[in-house]
Amino acid sequence: MTDPQIGFCRDCLTGIEPHARRCKRCGSPRLVRHSELDTLTLAHIDCDAFYAAVEKRDDPSLVDKPVIIGGGRRGVVSTACYIARINGVRSAMPMFKALEACPDAVIIKPNMEKYVAVGRQIRAMMDDLTPMVQPVSIDEAFLDLAGTQALHRDSAARTLAKFAQRIEREVGITVSIGLSYCKFLAKVASDLNKPRGFSVIGRAEAPSFLADKPVTLIWGVGKAFADKLAHDGIRTIGQLQAMEEAELMRRYGTMGQRLWRLARGHDERRVEPREGAKSVSSETTFDHDLSKPADLVPVLRALSESVAHRLKKAGIAGQTVVLKLKTSDFKIRTRNRRLDDPTRYADRIFRTGLSLLEREMDGTRFRLLGIGVADLSDAGLADPPDLVDPAASRRAVAETAMDRVREKFGRQSLETGYTFGRSSRGRPSQDGT
Repeated sequence: MTDPQIGFCRDCLTGIEPHARRCKRCGSPRLVRHSELDTLTLAHIDCDAFYAAVEKRDDPSLVDKPVIIGGGRRGVVSTACYIARINGVRSAMPMFKALEACPDAVIIKPNMEKYVAVGRQIRAMMDDLTPMVQPVSIDEAFLDLAGTQALHRDSAARTLAKFAQRIEREVGITVSIGLSYCKFLAKVASDLNKPRGFSVIGRAEAPSFLADKPVTLIWGVGKAFADKLAHDGIRTIGQLQAMEEAELMRRYGTMGQRLWRLARGHDERRVEPREGAKSVSSETTFDHDLSKPADLVPVLRALSESVAHRLKKAGIAGQTVVLKLKTSDFKIRTRNRRLDDPTRYADRIFRTGLSLLEREMDGTRFRLLGIGVADLSDAGLADPPDLVDPAASRRAVAETAMDRVREKFGRQSLETGYTFGRSSRGRPSQDGT
């Protein structure tokens, strides 16, 4: 085992003395030390309160204020800064509850175009560290820095510390880093000391570190499954460690095997570079609950066009159309239909989504509507000539012509009869990939 006192200052990167509480050179208390520090290479990097951090960067007057990124009063919280979180605001919380918890919060509607641009800037910086980058979302990724020591002339840990400094200096936001030997514990580590965290979990300490943690720390254990485990008397990972693999599999099937392995810190998943998106979708939360076709259909068309625009821009297509609805009492309905061939056209997405929506329009009032596609593939396989419906080919030609006009004059320069004048009904508040 390496020297148990090996470590450095995260601010000036100077090596630290044994048991030091502050850096002897710069006085910073932001020290990192671990017995396996120079041997661990798998990291999870997570931007701190990403959307809110970008907004505070662009408007310094917001720095000391609680900021919530989300829709109107009837929307949900996309991101809350740490000041707002101290007051009890959480992601996905209904906005009216967030405002009850933090009435002085500054509410900002999401600017996805800006956030995507910043995310791509950070992703390019990650690529400078290693080709082994697996994006998880717009603001987080796994990195494997094995074999990069010669390139960077430094350990993975120090290279990551330099990366965090670069993000703060060049991008103007902060990140938290988790360093370990596997994905599961790297992700756990990145959440331990946010914001501006740098936490390490080594192989030797993994079982003891996990023992007193709740079972919900394990990926895939949500509230319902945690309740089932609690009913069986299992609340901590240490209890799982004391059980045999066969017994857990007998009780919980393949999930039992996952519980047994992750409880012991066994995770053999590798970092998969450039893992593609699994779906493309767009959704909106309404200012008022809607139930009438005259209100819902134009929104569905506009969202379908948004999804199609992103598919065409990325050169991909989707074969399964997914409709998402949220009722006035916050219950979610998801309906899907697999097409014969992948599509990237708004017309096919809309018509398929409409057939799914019509079955749900029974007077139920909805607060959210979304449409998307899954089972993504290259656009070269999409939309072959439809011999059954020749009119579909004509609509595809018309849509391509509309795309050219919008590309030249802007997306709002040309609207269909469905979407004309829909601005009062609802606006897309969240796009997901």
